[in-house]
Amino acid sequence: MPKTQPPVPTPVKRALRKLGQDIRHARLRRRIPSALVAERAFITRPTLLKVERGEPTVSMGIYATVMFVLGFIDAFANVADVARD
Repeated sequence: MPKTQPPVPTPVKRALRKLGQDIRHARLRRRIPSALVAERAFITRPTLLKVERGEPTVSMGIYATVMFVLGFIDAFANVADVARD
């Protein structure tokens, strides 16, 4: 029996899509080829494409690693900071 994914709420889909687009734009602004980001993040180019599309099936660890490669790890670490709650 194939493994099924739980439903993803529409606001979460939108947020992930925006995150993926922002990651892609950041990579392009830095003029870093997708192959190099994938290599530095220890993922494949198809997985990076999934990140840049904001797919919810990609692990949080992979999103975090790609953000680290692009210099956004501090922003990622502060997403749910209690000081902002």
